[in-house]
Amino acid sequence: MNPFWEKFFYTITFLSQGSSFLNPRAYAILHRMHHAFSDTEKDPHSPHFVKDVWGMMIQTKNIYLNYAKYNEEPEEQFRDNYPSWPLIDKIGDSWITRMVFIGFYIWFYVTFATAWWMFLLLPIHFLMGPLHGAIVNWCGHKYGYSNHDNNDHSKNSLPLDFLMMGELFQNNHHKKPNNPNFASKWFEFDPTYPLMKVMHWLHIIRIRKT
Repeated sequence: MNPFWEKFFYTITFLSQGSSFLNPRAYAILHRMHHAFSDTEKDPHSPHFVKDVWGMMIQTKNIYLNYAKYNEEPEEQFRDNYPSWPLIDKIGDSWITRMVFIGFYIWFYVTFATAWWMFLLLPIHFLMGPLHGAIVNWCGHKYGYSNHDNNDHSKNSLPLDFLMMGELFQNNHHKKPNNPNFASKWFEFDPTYPLMKVMHWLHIIRIRKT
C-alpha cells in the first residue's frame, strides 16, 4: 500500500471508530502477541484466564494503554512494521475528541431516531472498538468448530461470518495468519476477502501469495 492509501485508510479508521478509536500501533502489538501466545497466560486477550468477558476487556485495555502511551516497549519480535501517524493518534486518543464524537452520535439519534428503543444502541456506538474486540476474542476462542489443531482454543464461530466480516474464523486465521482469506473450507465464506480482491485489482493494496 502506498503512502497516500495508508494515510487514507488511517483517516477512515479514525472517523469510523470515532469515540472508541484504537491506536493502530498498540493494536498491532497486541495482535502479534495474541498470535504468538495464543490462549496462554501471556496472551493479552484470551478468554481462558479470566472469569468473564468484562474481565478480558479490562485486561486488554490495561495492556493496550501501556503500549499506546509508550509506558512499556514490546518484546523485540513485536516491534516495527506497523502503521503510525502520531498526529491522528494524539487527536484520536484525546478525551475532547471522544466527547465530540459522543455528542455527534447523541445528536444524530435525537434528530433521526423514530422509536425510543433505538437509543439503546448508543452504547454500541460509544464503545464500538472494544466491543468488536471482545466479540472476536471471546467467541472466537470459546464457541464453534475447529478445522485445524493449533494447540490453542481458537474456533470458527460461524461458517458465514456476516457478524464480524470474517474475523470469527479464528481457528483458520491462527493456522494461516498471513492468508488474506480467513475461510478455508468449501462451505465457509469470508465477506472481506472479495473486497480485498477488488482493492487488489484497483491497485489500492497488493495481496501477496502465502
